[in-house]
Amino acid sequence: MGRTSKKTLTGTALAVTAAAVAGGLGTDPRSSWYHRLRKPSWQPPRQAYGLVWTPLYATIAYASARALSVGDERSRPALRRALAANLALNAAWPPLFFRARNPRLALAELVALNASNVLLTRRFLRQDRAAGLLLLPYTGWTLFATALNASIARRNPRA
Repeated sequence: MGRTSKKTLTGTALAVTAAAVAGGLGTDPRSSWYHRLRKPSWQPPRQAYGLVWTPLYATIAYASARALSVGDERSRPALRRALAANLALNAAWPPLFFRARNPRLALAELVALNASNVLLTRRFLRQDRAAGLLLLPYTGWTLFATALNASIARRNPRA
């Protein structure tokens, strides 16, 4: 595992898993409300989301463990807070979109998540270049999700 401690990786894996589970509990792509929404033709099929998110979550956990393992005692608390805020934002989107049925509010939340991703990536890059680079696919996917959410919100103004 190199510079990454097992204890730190276990902690980041648990934190990321908690965010994934919380988000998953808030997701309901089978609801009649969701099926009635007008969606763009470029929306991926439902099964693509698990295929994308599973490795992204694993990468977030590993990148986080790398950054935290090489960070000094002064930088670790700020890194942990940035990661916790990011994971909270990550977990907040599904219930805003699917349970609150509010694509516009979910879009605003995604804007905050994207800002958090940029800040987290910058922090990680300063601690460990590889850790920061490992977050780039996550940031790219959430930018794609933002475009998709924006398209859905635009196509469904009353949703």
